[in-house]
Amino acid sequence: MPSSQTRSRARDRNDVLNRPEFLSLNQRRDQGPGEGRGGGGPRRAPHRQQSQQEDGGPAADGGVKEDCMQLNPSFRGIAINSLLAIDISLSKRLGVCAGTRGSGAPLRSMVTLLALSGHALPWLCGTLICLWSSNTLAGQEVLVNLLLALILDLMTVAGMQKLVKRRGPWDFPPGFLDYIAMDTYSFPAAHASRAVMVSKFLLTHLVLAVPLRILLYLWAVLVGVSRVLLGKHHLSDVGCGFALGFLHFSLVESVWLDSSTCQTLISIGTLRWTPLV
Repeated sequence: MPSSQTRSRARDRNDVLNRPEFLSLNQRRDQGPGEGRGGGGPRRAPHRQQSQQEDGGPAADGGVKEDCMQLNPSFRGIAINSLLAIDISLSKRLGVCAGTRGSGAPLRSMVTLLALSGHALPWLCGTLICLWSSNTLAGQEVLVNLLLALILDLMTVAGMQKLVKRRGPWDFPPGFLDYIAMDTYSFPAAHASRAVMVSKFLLTHLVLAVPLRILLYLWAVLVGVSRVLLGKHHLSDVGCGFALGFLHFSLVESVWLDSSTCQTLISIGTLRWTPLV
């Protein structure tokens, strides 16, 4: 007996798996850190885990369900992920004016100027200046409703961007004008929404020649495309911005303010309002 015990101890010492650095490889899943082969501790099965497995609890099938969800995604998830991947890939390919170098660098200044024409600041300031210098009731009515439409578009898009918080395809930091217009995220495209809303508004309430009407449509489309060329927005951001601009225009048309209400708002804004007795 002593000789057999001595041989078994020598065999255990020569076993590589009994070394401390290999103890974790020699343990079963239901063993603790000191319950491995040659660890010297008693083997204790986790009674809670065994009882949950016997009762069909979360430990018995939770991991299996999670693995099934990861290995077998739904068709809807595959379709959405594929569309997002295509959207990101195409948006990055179209962002030729995103950097200072590249094939689109000579056109960068012109594309930037085109995108600036759809910024909120020029339209808000221009509407206020025209409203200040207007002397007709009809002109003031149109300008007040346009001003309210611009404010509605600005606040709605800024709120959606804060809610979604999607970055652009090139993830550039927002500029100073972007912070002023609260256009710090990518989805939806504020310039595209504003361009469509303004163009529809002008086409509806102004009498324009056919070439000017075509130019307005073309300008709205090019403003949205310019944001993709600059690497600020994805194609899906611009598409949703176009749809949101149509929605804002329809909403303003449905709650159109008449001339008397506009005159009251102008009086309040210019601090010349006298309450009716």
